[in-house]
Amino acid sequence: MNKIHLILIAIVAIIVIFLASTIVSPVLIVAEDTTEDASIDMAARFSLSGFDWVYPGSSINAEGQTLHNVHINHPEDPYGAARDIMTYSYGLTPHIIVSVNNDAAEAIFGGSIVDDIRANDGYYGYAGNDKVSGSMSRGDAMDTAMTQNGMNIFEVPIQILLGNIRFIFV
Repeated sequence: MNKIHLILIAIVAIIVIFLASTIVSPVLIVAEDTTEDASIDMAARFSLSGFDWVYPGSSINAEGQTLHNVHINHPEDPYGAARDIMTYSYGLTPHIIVSVNNDAAEAIFGGSIVDDIRANDGYYGYAGNDKVSGSMSRGDAMDTAMTQNGMNIFEVPIQILLGNIRFIFV
């Protein structure tokens, strides 16, 4: 069997496992900013019921530690801590975490995606928490930037193979 067939089989297997896991539990997708000590700058939970943005600074565990700082607070098991924070804050326990770093985001959504999100967050006032204040949220800033830039779907498998998108089972 040649390498292309093996790669395609691996990608299909990952997709099947991903879809099967969403039936049982939500998947946590985290955007890790490699320029800031791998902090989690944004997250989303994905399940059969839909896709919801999660603001890491407002997602906490019983000790008050945030999802944003799991790498600092729990360097031994940051993704286990992320699972626990999701369970504590939202009552949902993800068993798969999909980590997307800056390189993957830029390859998929364009080289300016991180700056565009920051610009939307600050300039357009998307800094509020829409569930609390009714204002725009960072999720809205991300939606806007991703919509404006478009998505290069062909980069997704490439970024998985490069290790810029990782699947962590917790």
